[in-house]
Amino acid sequence: MSESPLLEDPPTSSSRSTGQEAGGGLPLRKIPGDYGLPFFGPLFDRLCFFYCQGQEKYFKSRIQKYQSTVLRANMPPGPFISSNSKVISLLDSKSFPILFDVSKVEKKDVFTGTYIPSTKLTGGYRVLAYLDPSEPNHSKLKQLLLSLIHSRREFIIPEFRKSFGELFDTLDSNIAAKGKANFDAPTGGLNEKTCFNFLARSLLSTNPDETELGSGGAALRSLIWLFFTIHPIVSVGLPCFIEDPLFHIIRLPPCMIKCCYQKLYNFFYKHASGFLDEGEKMGMKRDEVCHNILFIVCFNAFSGMKVHFPNIIKWVSRLDAKVQKQLIDEIRSAVKSSDGNVTMKAIEEMPLVKSVIYEVMRIDPAVPYQYAKAKKDLVIESHESSFEVKQGEMLFGYQPIVTKDPKIFERAEEFVADRFVGAEGEKLLKYVVWSNGPETEGPTVDNKQCAGKDLVVLFSRLLVVELFLRYDSFKVELGSSLLCPQVTFTSLKKASSEG
Repeated sequence: MSESPLLEDPPTSSSRSTGQEAGGGLPLRKIPGDYGLPFFGPLFDRLCFFYCQGQEKYFKSRIQKYQSTVLRANMPPGPFISSNSKVISLLDSKSFPILFDVSKVEKKDVFTGTYIPSTKLTGGYRVLAYLDPSEPNHSKLKQLLLSLIHSRREFIIPEFRKSFGELFDTLDSNIAAKGKANFDAPTGGLNEKTCFNFLARSLLSTNPDETELGSGGAALRSLIWLFFTIHPIVSVGLPCFIEDPLFHIIRLPPCMIKCCYQKLYNFFYKHASGFLDEGEKMGMKRDEVCHNILFIVCFNAFSGMKVHFPNIIKWVSRLDAKVQKQLIDEIRSAVKSSDGNVTMKAIEEMPLVKSVIYEVMRIDPAVPYQYAKAKKDLVIESHESSFEVKQGEMLFGYQPIVTKDPKIFERAEEFVADRFVGAEGEKLLKYVVWSNGPETEGPTVDNKQCAGKDLVVLFSRLLVVELFLRYDSFKVELGSSLLCPQVTFTSLKKASSEG
């Protein structure tokens, strides 16, 4: 397997500069906005956020009202589950990077924002996602994860093609029989099952369908556990008067899914034994390592793929026929030049595919929120002003607005397939920040950037490659679902010669 920057050896240290220093010459302004009356302010804002306005309008209306992209607002859940809903919102590409600078901000217990799930949902442990780099176990767990990813890199492409080849075979059969085929479903759909099986096959050399979890069981249990973890900060699409009291006022008791979680834990304890051994050698408890591996695979990787893959299909389906043809020609030409094999070398020869994936990540990031707490008094700059932030204040960034900053991106609200092609396009990659860091930087034990950043990009590119090696064209219907669009294929026109 050819070497590639996507899968290089895991680094062990880094330094990051936000480019923000006090005294930059911008006028100092008091941060506009307020939090409203105690109790009623957070409650009103939560209703606006989920139901009355929706997330993007919630922030855009406040940007318009205060004429500022740095402002104060409440974030869910508050006021019942979370006592603190107050954040300083950073809604432009210049202020947002402070969230990555761990010399200035703390990332302890901010993974899900102002709400911290019960550790009973993670075996009693605060897992890696909730640890600040300054905490003792952060570097050990991050290094173990980086090493895990590196050690399994040769299995990624063949297992992806096998898993998603089976998915597309099933889609073909369903379309032939029923005239349509669901790619994604609210729970337990074909995409979810395939994503989990691929992760287990590639990272653990195990097919979950052939274990005690059974066919589709791992994916469904992961989704149930995921919902219990994040229910206070998501909407499932139910009417406000039903959903809000059910999911946003009280925590769902972890005991309700104890059996579900235990089966997932047993699966990882048995089939990830090699990595648990490595964790013990690094001085960590075996059960703590297991709970972390479970969280990383089921929450970070699996749930991310569940959201991101339907988004890729959605945006690629909207490309005009000319651009789709360019993708087809690029993919098939690169694979042909690699003796008909999908290799890392071939993938690196597909700049338009890469650009399309980065554009999906820019315009529709799978993880829309980023949080951090100021370690000290700071001065943060937007494009127009500077603002004083006090130590301990919660900073928040809403990425779908930040990465559509019109001061950085031309036609920022449009999907431009070749935006990141060529030298000038690649300069914009530092503003693609879906991974809790710029796309031009990488994960290390000293930062909070996603350890699987490069793998996610590779998975995404492989999905488009597999799609256009098999098909000349396709049509989909899009519906709404929890966290992501629901994709139903209505047509899949096979290529005359599959790759």
